[in-house]
Amino acid sequence: MIALLRRPAVALGVCLGLSGLPLGAHAASDQTELKGRPADMVVPLPSWAPLIKRVLPAVVNVSAEIPRDAVSAGDEQPDEDPDEQPLSPESPFYDFLRRYFGQRALPPRTPLLPPVPPRTNAAAGGKIMSLGSAFIIDPSGYIVTNYHVVARATKITVIFQDNSRHLATVVGTDPKIDIALLKVSVRRKLPYVEWGDSNKVEAGDWVMAVGNPFGLGGTVTVGIISALGRDLQQGPFDDFLQIDAPINRGNSGGPTFDRTGRVVGINTAIYTPNGGSIGIGFAIPSGVAKVIVRRLRETGHARHGYLGISVQPITPEIAQALHMDSDKPLGLLVNDVAADSPAAEAGIQPGDVIEEADGHAVAVTHDISILVVTARVGDKLRVKLERDGVKRNVEVTVGQAPSSDEPATAAQHPGKVADTPVVRGMWFANLTPDVRRGLKLAATVQGVVIGGVEANSAAATIGLVPGDVVISINRRPVTEPASATEKLRTAADAGSVLLLVNRHGSNQFMVLPAKNESGEN
Repeated sequence: MIALLRRPAVALGVCLGLSGLPLGAHAASDQTELKGRPADMVVPLPSWAPLIKRVLPAVVNVSAEIPRDAVSAGDEQPDEDPDEQPLSPESPFYDFLRRYFGQRALPPRTPLLPPVPPRTNAAAGGKIMSLGSAFIIDPSGYIVTNYHVVARATKITVIFQDNSRHLATVVGTDPKIDIALLKVSVRRKLPYVEWGDSNKVEAGDWVMAVGNPFGLGGTVTVGIISALGRDLQQGPFDDFLQIDAPINRGNSGGPTFDRTGRVVGINTAIYTPNGGSIGIGFAIPSGVAKVIVRRLRETGHARHGYLGISVQPITPEIAQALHMDSDKPLGLLVNDVAADSPAAEAGIQPGDVIEEADGHAVAVTHDISILVVTARVGDKLRVKLERDGVKRNVEVTVGQAPSSDEPATAAQHPGKVADTPVVRGMWFANLTPDVRRGLKLAATVQGVVIGGVEANSAAATIGLVPGDVVISINRRPVTEPASATEKLRTAADAGSVLLLVNRHGSNQFMVLPAKNESGEN
């Protein structure tokens, strides 16, 4: 805060100097003006010192020993496995893979990094040492940190602010949310901090981050909340606070405090092109973290809720294809419903538009995912949706999330490629068992596969590529190339077309524009 206030003063001094007027004259004038002011008009700058003294004893450092053979290639040492690295733009296959297979076009080391500096400790027999931060939430010794700080560790040491070291045991972990709960045994009551309410913070609120950057020990930085609800595409429950308080490698697992000294977030990741802070950090909001920590403390594991649906925001193009009023809240479009899931049992179908969940309007995907992750298995979730212009109210019973994805299996019915006409710049083929295996699709995915896409066509313009599977056209299922071609031709003659497309196992609605919009005759 001091630096922010000083910058205008420096800029003012430069301007005065360039004006050709004596700086001393201005300084004298300023002193005279200050002497004439009443003492109560001088506003002192606020200090974070009292808050730091209160919370710093409850923030600790974490050192985790990880056997080298437990570290997978590309995990802690990504440069050692070039085959798993994203392609560089200089690669001759860059454009091809980016266009047809969705290959990530990132630098050799992804800029989104957990701020933990793993390093080799020769004295520890070549083990990997992971350094991070944590904070005490209970005087009996319960400590919260990130899962990735202690993942696969054989020995975890917690270092208090007085430099005393204590071995910690893992009470429970939640890799999906990236939270771990530790426990140390001590004979005295420990200093601790309390949870705040991340649902009440706003962009622009002051926050303070405390942690162990680069192993330096208790370090305090201050900034503001830059944004709420950030989805980093790192997991199904992304809902990060973005903060500009500088955090670096080693800050992972440390707390983000509000101005009252309560924890509103857990520092988890940074966006950086060079490994250092550029003022873009991300924290797990306390509204989610405290629910997960409570479950870990009660049972040792987090049981995530599960609905069995996939949703996407409704763009203006999709709204037009659905004949929706774009001036009103649009909701979320269901693009996939898992078989035998709670959503399927409640009657939710692909193409439904979810407008509200538990009485709250929904607009982005994490509006629902956060409700699910904080719900308990067996809870009832009230959903208001629209289908074919009709409003419906359904009640979904939150289920237990599957422990792992079901493996893809080949379809049992035969099929062969058909020579179908080109419509709107693409042609279809049967989804044969060989094609299904090549695309790694589950047997539940039904439709027709796009066999080819013409350059500069309407299909190419919206990003369709060979290998995409068209499941439905204007919310009507398609299973054969000939019928899909006819439905597409008929629908295209009437205007824009809503396609449900499966790519790499994930469903997404896409809008094929009308002929006059795409430039085709």
